[in-house]
Amino acid sequence: MNHLRHSGLPFEAQRMVFLDIVAADPLLADTLVRVRELALPDWLVVSGALYNSVWNHLTGKPSGYGIRDVDLFYFDDSDLSYEAEDAVIRRAAAHFEGLPLPVEVRNQARVHLWYPRKFGQPCPRYASASESVSFFASKTHAVGVRYDGNGQFELVAPFGLDDLFSFRITPNRVMDNQRTHEVKGARAKANWPEISVVPW
Repeated sequence: MNHLRHSGLPFEAQRMVFLDIVAADPLLADTLVRVRELALPDWLVVSGALYNSVWNHLTGKPSGYGIRDVDLFYFDDSDLSYEAEDAVIRRAAAHFEGLPLPVEVRNQARVHLWYPRKFGQPCPRYASASESVSFFASKTHAVGVRYDGNGQFELVAPFGLDDLFSFRITPNRVMDNQRTHEVKGARAKANWPEISVVPW
């Protein structure tokens, strides 16, 4: 099995392969349908559940291998209180009951409020769920999927997909996220030895 068979292809070809893998993965397909039913504003399933599923498919591993949770972003700047986000998180927990993986829900309109306390550095105030993806510590991880108004998958991938299909974790130095890049890179390499981690 050539796990690098899609590396170096044009973006549109990689986009189609990526979305085909996501649509065919039973874990992701079920989760995305449930997310759409929740109807959060500007929602986006992002990060690990997506790129890990692609790596599983390309290396012959089972669906769900190496995936701890599903990250669900939404963007609602009408109420930036903790209580408003917590109400959404509790509603989502009930809605996603029975799924094999926990779904972590976060309002990207609020990240700039808690990020400095948690990580010791400022964070820009995002204007959308999609914008926040471009600030991930590794460009490889900056992927998101949602349904558009016509029920078709829409992909958010600000840095393209070639790093992902090349099993290469590349740093995104827009913020000082070296530790996150290295920790996530080491964890990924432990699960998928085919991966290379580009030093910060």
